[in-house]
Amino acid sequence: MATWSDDIARSALAEMFQAAIKSADPHAALIDTLPEKPLGRCVVVGAGKASAAMAAALEAAWPDVPLSGVVVTRYGHAVTTRQIRIIEAAHPVSDAMSEVASMLILDAINHLTSDDLVIALISGGGSSLMALPRTGITLAEKQAVNQALLRSGATIREMNTVRKHLSDIKGGRLALAALPAPVVTLVISDVPGDNPADIASGPTVPDNSTPEQVTEILKRYSIGVPESVAQVLASRREPVTDPRIQPDVRMVATPAKALLAAAAIAHRLGITPLILGDALEGESAQLGIMMAGIARSVKYHGLPVSTPAVLLSGGETTVTIGAGVAKRGGRNTEFLLSLATALAGETHIWAMAGDSDGIDGTEDAAGAFVRPDSLQRAQEKGLSVNQMLAEHDSYSFFAALDDLIKTGPTLTNVNDIRAILIT
Repeated sequence: MATWSDDIARSALAEMFQAAIKSADPHAALIDTLPEKPLGRCVVVGAGKASAAMAAALEAAWPDVPLSGVVVTRYGHAVTTRQIRIIEAAHPVSDAMSEVASMLILDAINHLTSDDLVIALISGGGSSLMALPRTGITLAEKQAVNQALLRSGATIREMNTVRKHLSDIKGGRLALAALPAPVVTLVISDVPGDNPADIASGPTVPDNSTPEQVTEILKRYSIGVPESVAQVLASRREPVTDPRIQPDVRMVATPAKALLAAAAIAHRLGITPLILGDALEGESAQLGIMMAGIARSVKYHGLPVSTPAVLLSGGETTVTIGAGVAKRGGRNTEFLLSLATALAGETHIWAMAGDSDGIDGTEDAAGAFVRPDSLQRAQEKGLSVNQMLAEHDSYSFFAALDDLIKTGPTLTNVNDIRAILIT
C-alpha cells in the first residue's frame, strides 16, 4: 500500500483481529484434537466462555457417538446443542448458577467405569463459571475474595492459585471425581504460557501449589479474608496425586496461533509483522507507554523493524483499581488510552486492541481503535484525557470518539490481541 488513510489502516487492523479470532473457532480447530472414540459412555463436561461452542463442535464432529453431560458458559454465550446440556452463569464473579453447574458436572461424572470416557472442554473464564466453594466456605465469601483479587492487580496465575485452594472442583479435583474413567481435556488457552494448570484453574490437572503461596499472594495485595476462609486455608488437605490420573491435555487453540494468523494477514497486505510475545503481562497503562516507545523507534529509526510494520502482542494485562474510583473501562481500552496519551498525536501510527472473546472486562465492546488524531478529536469534544485515564474511564473515551470495537460474543477466547501499525 503506497498511501495510508484512517480507513485503510483501520481496515487492515480489523482484518488482522478477525483472522486471530477465526483461528480459534472451535468448529474449525477442535476436530484435529479429538481422541479415539470410547468403548463405553462418553460424558462431556466443561467450563469457559468457549465451552458451549466447543460442545456444539464436538457434537458435529461425532454425530455417531451418544453423548451426555453438562458444560457451563457465560451469560449470552450459549449455543444450541442436541445432547449436551448448556448452563449459563456469571463472569468474572461467580453467581449461584456457577455453583449449581459445578454440582451438576460432578453428578454427570459419578459412577463411571474405566471403559467410559470424560471429555472436558475448558477455556478462559471457566474458573468463575464453575465455582464450587470448598467445604466450610460460602459462595458469598468466595465471591468477596474474588472481587478483591480482581481489583488488586493480581495476575491471572495468582488469582487462580487462590481459587484452587478455595474450591472443591479445581486443581485436578474434577479428574479425581471422574475416576476410574480417563479424562481427555480439550483446551482453548487464554493464559500466558498455555499452562493447563492455569486455564480455568486446572480442574483436570493435578496442582502442586501450597496454602503458603496463597497466604503470600493475599498478603502481597493486602487482601483480607473472612475468618472461615482463613480457617479453611489453615486446615491443610491432601493435594491431588492419585497415580490413576494421567492428564491428557490437547490444545485446540492458543494465543500464539492467533497472533500467527494475524501476522499472515499482515504479510498479505505488504506489512511486516513483529510478534512481541503472546504472554505479555503487567499494568495496562504501563504497557501502553512502553509500546508507544517501541512504535516511535520503528517510525524514526526502522528499529527493530522497518515500516510499514505492525507490532503484534497477546497476553493478559491488569488494571489495578484498589480503593480508587473506577468508571467504565477494560484492559484493552485502558492500554489504548495510555498508548494514545504517550504517542501524543504521533502521525502514521494506528492501533487496535481487543479481547478475543468480544468483551473487554465487563463492557459490551471487545476493545477500540486509536488514530493519530484521537487526542485532537477528544480535545474538541472537551474530554479530559488524563482524568479519564486516572478514573479508568477508557470505555467512555472511545465511545465518545465512536472508535469502540463491538463484535458481540465470539464464542472463543485466546485472550487479548494488540496490534500497532506504523507506516
